Amino acid sequence: MQNQAYIIHHARIAGNKLYRNGELIFTAQAEGFADFAKQAYKELNLDYPKFYKMDNLSKLAILCADVVLSEAYNHQNVAILLSNKSGSLDTDRRHQASIQQEDNFYPSPAIFVYTLANICLGEISIRHDLKSENIFLINETFDAETMHAQASYLLQSKKADYVLCGWVELFDEKYKAVLYLVGPSGQTEHSINQINDLINK
Repeated sequence: MQNQAYIIHHARIAGNKLYRNGELIFTAQAEGFADFAKQAYKELNLDYPKFYKMDNLSKLAILCADVVLSEAYNHQNVAILLSNKSGSLDTDRRHQASIQQEDNFYPSPAIFVYTLANICLGEISIRHDLKSENIFLINETFDAETMHAQASYLLQSKKADYVLCGWVELFDEKYKAVLYLVGPSGQTEHSINQINDLINK
């Protein structure tokens, strides 16, 4: 018999707004994502100086993950399953631009580090001291069936006690993050329909 799983917490960031469990907790008059990220960082009172050195995709993932993962889940067996459609293309373009400057050729190692989309998984793991399984998938649209199947497998096989899942997309100043935490107890059933409802709102 399969163990029942539940969506415990969820968060959304889009259009200069930040939601926790469906409730708007922060909005900003921001000129672009970088400005919004800086304001949200201060509003959430995060104490993580490394945040300012990250690429924008990692900043988006960290902000959304911090809203979902309370201190109660730190250091626990939390796996991470994320996806998007652009990978790290936003950072890749900046890296390519630095390579093409013939009169000022000096590709930045600080930018090159973030030319893989799964780096944001590492940033979340470092921030929350997580050492569990993690996967980053690239799809044109969010694949709720795959995400549900993978999260269910990790929980039922005892490879994870909780799974942080979701969509983290950022490209050319268009951004959206929806993350949700799945675990053994809660009010909202972990189902494909519920996942699609969260992602598509």
